[in-house]
Amino acid sequence: MTKTDCQPQRAVIYCRVSSKSQEEDGHGLESQETRCREHARSKGYEVEAIFLDTITGGGDFMKRLGMVALLSYLDAQPDIPYVVIFDDLKRFARDTRFHLDLRDAFRLRGARVECLNFRFDETPEGEFFETIVAAQGTLERKQNGRQVAQKMKARMQSGYWIHNAPVGYKYVTVKGRGKVLFPDEPLAGIVREAFEGFASGHFQSQAEVKRFFETHPDFPRNKKGEITR
Repeated sequence: MTKTDCQPQRAVIYCRVSSKSQEEDGHGLESQETRCREHARSKGYEVEAIFLDTITGGGDFMKRLGMVALLSYLDAQPDIPYVVIFDDLKRFARDTRFHLDLRDAFRLRGARVECLNFRFDETPEGEFFETIVAAQGTLERKQNGRQVAQKMKARMQSGYWIHNAPVGYKYVTVKGRGKVLFPDEPLAGIVREAFEGFASGHFQSQAEVKRFFETHPDFPRNKKGEITR
């Protein structure tokens, strides 16, 4: 037995959540990494790197910075047959075409894919079943998108604001009505004073309104200290 034969299987982990809120509030990336590390430990794999993404799963995987970095990592070490570990098949790609393209991308690099809730099978029957599962993920994603759009349209037609809260307002959950806009003090008072001042002629131009906002340290600013909205 050679020294190479005694070395543990080398692995990398890929984790993805579809929104910043999942990343910040749901600890999604951290929990995925924990489960993937446990899987690697149970298999005796040596985890070398973790790749993270915060992006929806329906688009081109080459637009995911984490996935691009992962593929580049494999390219930099072409002679090593890595195992790429995913927590859930939905983290892979929720689009049939991109799912198959990504599988080919790993095959070309000699990498084997392992998923905690799906067993990849390279037989013709296994590939057929995998394609069906990938297509189901695509269907679910598109159905969810349609449902969200329908709900947003219905809520807008009922007279509710459905976009990000404007400066001076905040969303408050009201029983039976969902999220409703309410004044957000002290910003609401600042905005009200600016509008009333412009309407009455106290402020002669939008530039004067902007300067008025700049006198209030509570008003939102960007990293350069400029008024954002």
